[in-house]
Amino acid sequence: MWAETIRASGKRFSDRPALVAEESWSVSFAQFDRLTDEVAVGLTRRGIAHGQVVALLVPSSVDYIVLYGALAKLGAITAGVSSRLPAPERAVLVNEVAQADRAVATAAMADGMSLGIDVIEVALADGPRSVCADLRVRDEAPPLLPPDGDRPVAVVFTSGTTGVPKGATFTDRILADIAIVDTGNGWGEGGPITSNTQMAHIGVMGKIPAQFAVGTTLHVIDKWSATAVLDAVSRYRMPAVGGVAPQIALMLRHPDFDQYDFSSVKLVVTGGAPSPPNVIEEARQRFEADWTQRYACTEVGGIGTFTWIDAPMEEMLYTVGRPRPGIKVEVRDPDSDQAVPAGTVGEVCFQSRTVMAGYWRNPEATAEALRGGWLYTGDQGWTDDTGCLRLVGRRGEGFHRGGYVVFPVDAEKVLAWHPKVAGVCVVPRPDEVMGAVGVAVVIPTDPNDPPTLEELRAFGKEHIADYKLPEHLRLTNAFPLTPMSKVDRKTLELSEVEEAGQP
Repeated sequence: MWAETIRASGKRFSDRPALVAEESWSVSFAQFDRLTDEVAVGLTRRGIAHGQVVALLVPSSVDYIVLYGALAKLGAITAGVSSRLPAPERAVLVNEVAQADRAVATAAMADGMSLGIDVIEVALADGPRSVCADLRVRDEAPPLLPPDGDRPVAVVFTSGTTGVPKGATFTDRILADIAIVDTGNGWGEGGPITSNTQMAHIGVMGKIPAQFAVGTTLHVIDKWSATAVLDAVSRYRMPAVGGVAPQIALMLRHPDFDQYDFSSVKLVVTGGAPSPPNVIEEARQRFEADWTQRYACTEVGGIGTFTWIDAPMEEMLYTVGRPRPGIKVEVRDPDSDQAVPAGTVGEVCFQSRTVMAGYWRNPEATAEALRGGWLYTGDQGWTDDTGCLRLVGRRGEGFHRGGYVVFPVDAEKVLAWHPKVAGVCVVPRPDEVMGAVGVAVVIPTDPNDPPTLEELRAFGKEHIADYKLPEHLRLTNAFPLTPMSKVDRKTLELSEVEEAGQP
């Protein structure tokens, strides 16, 4: 599907920019089709063949997308690795998770890695003529592949928040189904957007075929920054601003935010973890745009639930909405594999044609995640009486305080409204009496006037039970983030274990 879409979009959108580099040079759809042909031939001559797993160790760039397209035209399987990961973690993904046959890498990303496989080195381009220049065989193209919906195209690594990442496998048919659900599988007028995640993320690996089909111009950003996104949105008159909640918050805190022209922006779109209600409110007001929250995971192809732009405020602020068309969602008891009643916390499960084929070369993990036709996500949540999904965190994030199970998100949603709080994350700290107690890790609105624990607890008691409120406070200027730009709760929790003097 990806290979066929490249060829079709090259004809339909010919001279329109498909990719725009950070340095402002671009590659048109027709150029992209030709580049991927020429690179595919070059890769073949270097020994890459149909069915091989190729680790793509290239920063987020025009080159990355070209290589992904070229490998698809050969029938090779792309396993993209984030440049944000340190060398030892990259090596684990390539050697142990993907068990790659070959690698294509820049010198910087290959440095410090012991791969034990053949590495084809590539240099990043500084213009359209130098894209994968050493790999291209000019004016040649690979033979067309026969149709095969079961052909694996991509291995997309999970975020690894609960252990070593796994490789979610997506076939040609699943990528086609993602396009159908995401865009209606239509050909149309896609607008300009920015890449807000690493190219190895499902948001690119799974959705780039659909974006090409509608003629989207993707403005490529390697190392995400609020400045880079705000500049692009304002300069290129983008109709939407996207990102995960921490990215939106960083944009809103940008010192020059009010100097930009955002009159083109009609919609703010967030994905990943639920967005704090105060961030939603502020973003709607300051961008003067509608808002939609989307929730999904890598294994479901990045497509799950969403909130309508005209949803009631309760739904918009405190839920992740309803299933998108073509998606079924149930909250189930992971022990009995039965659906639980509305209002009961259980594991969020998806049923959809966009769900991964399985974890690459990991049948045990696949059997655990895919049961009875449902994908078990590891996320905990419940459905309210309107049918909306409300998340409470990952499996294991709830902690036992005395006789109660406390879910950090309950306190976070309330404390985020405090005027002195710019960001808050609640994590457990071991306690000899209670078992565990909550710690509010807070980014203050004004570092010179931070909130006190007493102020936060007094504010919170007006909205939720006091046992759900934190009993310690730690101030910070930023949260640690995972390579997927989610708050790294594991790092915060480990620091609290150390603070409590636990082994």
